[in-house]
Amino acid sequence: MAEILALVEARLRTALGEPDARAAVTFLGTDRIEVLRFIDGDVVRYATLGMSAQPMADPTEALADPVKGPRAELVLSVRAGLADTDQVLRKLAVLAASPQVEGLIVAPGASLDLGEPLWPEAPFSSVLVAESGGLVEDLELDAPMEPVRFLPLLPMTHNEAAWKRVRGAQELQERWLARGTDLRDPLRAAVALD
Repeated sequence: MAEILALVEARLRTALGEPDARAAVTFLGTDRIEVLRFIDGDVVRYATLGMSAQPMADPTEALADPVKGPRAELVLSVRAGLADTDQVLRKLAVLAASPQVEGLIVAPGASLDLGEPLWPEAPFSSVLVAESGGLVEDLELDAPMEPVRFLPLLPMTHNEAAWKRVRGAQELQERWLARGTDLRDPLRAAVALD
């Protein structure tokens, strides 16, 4: 699977430039997950590398297919210099390892909750998984493998996460859009949910 990760890293470099930092985390019983940091003006982007080495499998299936199944990497974009967002590196690796550890299939519309702030003093402990194909294009792989999708993560406050559970991801995203919410602000307040 090293060849897949080499292709994934090349796609990230093409879309985001050269990473200025990288960190690696290995959890017991999982493959190594790296998190690359890219600086783009006043925005810092963190992208996982390693989650796509294996396809995600439905935990209800008796035998996981080693080739077929969705593959993804996670991308988080925040404004630079407003908070100590580099502390998110290990937490992103935890989220990227969740398909291996918990048998999750991470897909658009899903919520991922860490149960603790994403970085010190962050008002967010969970993220909404958004649709791929915007910032980093999907990476096609040879059949029968599915493409690697680069899924943006949108930080959610506790109230937004609760509202999303009741109303759905689409309504939360529409609320953010209607209120002009800066989803890259690492210290933003919750959107009004009246």
